[in-house]
Amino acid sequence: MKTIFRVAIVLAALALIASTFAFAEAPADYKAKCAMCHGANGNGNPGMKTIGFETADVQKMSDAELTDVITKGKGKMPSYEGKLSKEQIDGIVKWIRTLKK
Repeated sequence: MKTIFRVAIVLAALALIASTFAFAEAPADYKAKCAMCHGANGNGNPGMKTIGFETADVQKMSDAELTDVITKGKGKMPSYEGKLSKEQIDGIVKWIRTLKK
């Protein structure tokens, strides 16, 4: 019985940790530079024709590809080179990874 209780406690703790990562709040840099076009939660903005970061098209991109798009821009998206540091961009990319469906 003690073993079952311990396993239940460990599973509950793991579930709490996983839910914390699944619903991580967007970093301040994202809110300041990206949310106006990509939505507060990264789910896109149909009016601006921006897709959500949780989509397969975005999630299949490598970290390097996402970093490149943020740094150099793409299509109507402006470049953030010189406006965001490498560390800030890395933080945004890490946050985008938490949005997997």
